[in-house]
Amino acid sequence: MNFKKLIALLLAVVMILALAACGTKPTTGGGGTETKAPTTEVDLGKKTMSLAELKDKEYGKDYTALYEKFGKQVTIKDVEEDAETGLAYVVIEGKKYELGMDFLSMAMVYNCQVPEDSSFKSADDVYAAWWKLYIQRWNYLMPEVPLYSNEYYDVYNAQIKGVAENPTNPFWPADKALIAWESEKADKDIILGSSTDLGGKFRYASFGATNPGASDLAIQELTSGLETVATTKEGGFAWNDTVVEKHEEKENEDGSKTFTITLHKDLKFSDGSPITAKNYLVSTLVFSSPVAAQAAERDHKSGLNLVGFKDHNTFTGKEGSEGTAEFAGLRLIDEYTFSATVDAEHLPYFYDISYGGFSPYDLKLWIGDNDIKDDGKGAYITEGFYAMDGDKYTMAKHISESALNTDGKYPYSGAFVIASYDKTDKSIILKKNENFKGNYEGLIPKIEKVTYKKIVAETQLDDLKAGGVDVLTGITGGAPTDEAITMADKSEGKFAYIHYSRAGYGKLSFRADYGPVQFPEVRRAIAYCMDRALFAKDFTGGYGGVVDGPFYTGSWMYKAAVAQGLSVNAYPTSTDSAIKELVDGGWVFDKDGKDYVSGVRYKKIAAAEATENDINFRSKDGAYTTTKVGEDYYMPLALNWYGTTPNEFTDLLVTGFMENENCKTAGFVIQSQTGDFQPMLDELYQAAIYGYYSGTPMYTCFNFATGFTSAAYDYAYNWTVDPGMYDDYSINYVKDLADIFWLA
Repeated sequence: MNFKKLIALLLAVVMILALAACGTKPTTGGGGTETKAPTTEVDLGKKTMSLAELKDKEYGKDYTALYEKFGKQVTIKDVEEDAETGLAYVVIEGKKYELGMDFLSMAMVYNCQVPEDSSFKSADDVYAAWWKLYIQRWNYLMPEVPLYSNEYYDVYNAQIKGVAENPTNPFWPADKALIAWESEKADKDIILGSSTDLGGKFRYASFGATNPGASDLAIQELTSGLETVATTKEGGFAWNDTVVEKHEEKENEDGSKTFTITLHKDLKFSDGSPITAKNYLVSTLVFSSPVAAQAAERDHKSGLNLVGFKDHNTFTGKEGSEGTAEFAGLRLIDEYTFSATVDAEHLPYFYDISYGGFSPYDLKLWIGDNDIKDDGKGAYITEGFYAMDGDKYTMAKHISESALNTDGKYPYSGAFVIASYDKTDKSIILKKNENFKGNYEGLIPKIEKVTYKKIVAETQLDDLKAGGVDVLTGITGGAPTDEAITMADKSEGKFAYIHYSRAGYGKLSFRADYGPVQFPEVRRAIAYCMDRALFAKDFTGGYGGVVDGPFYTGSWMYKAAVAQGLSVNAYPTSTDSAIKELVDGGWVFDKDGKDYVSGVRYKKIAAAEATENDINFRSKDGAYTTTKVGEDYYMPLALNWYGTTPNEFTDLLVTGFMENENCKTAGFVIQSQTGDFQPMLDELYQAAIYGYYSGTPMYTCFNFATGFTSAAYDYAYNWTVDPGMYDDYSINYVKDLADIFWLA
């Protein structure tokens, strides 16, 4: 799989439960100032007051993205920042445009050139300036509500050596750190515990989804390796000298850039078979094809940034098909050398080293008995890959089955291999890969066996003391943390602990294109209604606080943005502010279309603008539904919340959110459903990724956690307004109105 796409998936809000994430020590919110809505008169080509105006409009014909239209020509020097709101604007051809999330996220990584005669000294300075504007707009739109960020404690069996010397951190979780640990247990083994379920997608944890499950991703990390570009424990990127003999980078006349990579000839899979250049090309070729798109029921667009992607992506294998089997941007040069050419459209790129990142996969895993060849026009998979049975690709079934493969049928490239997987109790046993050459530091594991099992927060310390688990990661919250520290301190050296600050937070997330939360004023009103500082204190027990945006305060870009004047709204608890947001947003009616007096508020939506989801929206119990009065529809301010259980985070939200008197006073009604993590994700995705989706949209609010633990802070394409990419790439399901450029 292409490394750039992997980064996007890892960054695209890695969905993990509160007790299983890594983290950072935050700044404390809940006080601070409010940020007012912009008052500047802005020409958007056509005034858009609602996403409903996109109804029945065609992307590329009626509208396009502002960045698509003008993005490449804008430098950071051209941008004006409103001193009062912190929002960004640019004047192009005499018109002033507001810059939305798609524009800012793209410019943040693709427009980092230092302008001439500017105050910026380096690409880092420019990146930090774009990042600041991105954070300030995110804070204004409030696509999710951060509720706590905490200090994490890892408590472990003292027979596991090297933990203190090689600790975990926000960028280096236990599944990566343990390669430097040793076990003095009789079997030289280690037992890891996680509060999230294993889902069985260990070969490609993001298969069929926008985001990987945390536990599946951990197993993927343990069993996959030998990547050409590695993420380091310091949170950076580095060429992996264990894998790469040499590499060259060439800037081409057409603006593209070619990475040529020569591999060491001693790389092996777990079964002893040699790893060659073909193994590094197969995943990108497969997951840029319609065959894999059919298998995953979504197009992962793995090679999106490479020359020739569109031609390869549209090639169906049928006679007269558009496109080509050859992927022009991928070349198989010889047995141990390959190249990747990045399209000029995706350059210059702040993290361009990541474009050279590829990981090896056994060919049979993804393409069966087919092969990879290159006749001079680009690498391609032989024609059998595109064989069809009716309207189905025969290899689509193979790919789906391979994505869920949990045994040793296909070899592994990582430090460990799967020995057994128990679907009943959600546990897995891994054994050391004797053929693993090493990680980017040349380290090979000294631990012989890893057991990864489901744990329950309420009994995890008892499990540790009884020997049922050796390492508990991410312990958080006042009482659990105090209990864990006390247990270790009184254990007479049997147990020890380390701690670190979290890079991420627990949040109230939204399906922000559905129901009332599609409107930014509703999301801001929710933030004003909640006492986030108190919630964070109650949840963390003083071992943490709350942040006001998607950032890690220990990151270099946060520190640089603060130096440049970063300013965000802390959304201090205020029912008056919440009500003002709702009134200004048009939530001023009752169900009969009359002026609002009390109870649940309603918003008028003109019939011409109402979508099917708007018309059919209702509260979970059906007591509040969209009503039709005359020719107009009125949507209730009803929030349907899905919380995971058992989960202390969910428990605290019952009082902090669902039964919150401020929410009731403001005119909300909140109803809930609790269940397991994977069914919740299906309801968020509104798709049966894990087989649980009911088929009818219902829920608007969800609680889980997110992390900023990748070396690349890159959300390009994750705020797209292009319908062709939206379902696969959107992380918050927000289409920012400022990103719409009307063509007619």
